[in-house]
Amino acid sequence: MIFEEPKFNPGGDRFIEMELGDEMSFDLNFLVHSVSGLIRESRTKGIIEIVPELTSIMISYDFEQIGYGDVVQEMTALFHALGPLDDLELDSRMFYLPIHYFDEWTRGCYEDYCAKISEKEWDPQVLVRLNGLSGLDQLAQVHSGTDYWVAALGFYPGLVSLMPLDPRCRLTAPKYNPPRTWTHKGTIGVGGALCSIYPDETPGGYQMIARTPVPIWDPAQRLAAFKQSLALFRPGDRVRFIPATRDEYDYVARQVEAGDYLHNVAEYQRFSIRNYHAWLATIDESVRF
Repeated sequence: MIFEEPKFNPGGDRFIEMELGDEMSFDLNFLVHSVSGLIRESRTKGIIEIVPELTSIMISYDFEQIGYGDVVQEMTALFHALGPLDDLELDSRMFYLPIHYFDEWTRGCYEDYCAKISEKEWDPQVLVRLNGLSGLDQLAQVHSGTDYWVAALGFYPGLVSLMPLDPRCRLTAPKYNPPRTWTHKGTIGVGGALCSIYPDETPGGYQMIARTPVPIWDPAQRLAAFKQSLALFRPGDRVRFIPATRDEYDYVARQVEAGDYLHNVAEYQRFSIRNYHAWLATIDESVRF
């Protein structure tokens, strides 16, 4: 549910959490990024940084320039100045990422976990069973059948939380318990109702189904896509996964290693939530691909 009035919670003397709703949804996340953009444009004195999240916004402020109560008042005014949700639009880039499904690397990570930590069902089979799919082919078809919305970045530098824009391609899965101690860089995983791409070799808990050779986090800024930012994605971007064979994966990996790879991206377009809602009305959400 989207709140009629935002709720505010203090985080020490320098941060405020601005909650806009209590249920994770695309509409709520779209509102989060719309409000975040308006806050940036307002250049309110004393506001240092804002971090948009799935359902809320973390606001960093200088208490010597603006008090807690004034931050609440200013942010509430901006929230109400935004207008109806259906009238909102955001700039959104589209990235196309090749991924190799059911690859040997994530399989090896899974087997290492089973040998050293705890035995469990193979991750893709978990997705197939819990989502009522016919097998691995349908899992790959469903997962790659939609554009994904970059709902948030964080937890680890460059890590993205992705929401499927086509509800017919929604997949859900529990996280590992206990989590893995390591996960390959470029792993594609599903946890809860979100999909993610691991930007580096890190611990993790999402169910692993594929791997991409395309970097999404580059602290050395070797590739052209990272000249302006260490992270590839920004909130409000979209991602489309393109199934790739092992040979295609290796070809891209060699380009990345040589520093010649150019990310496949369509630059900023206006994403209208009104048009998105109109498209949703034309499909049968109960039908899988």
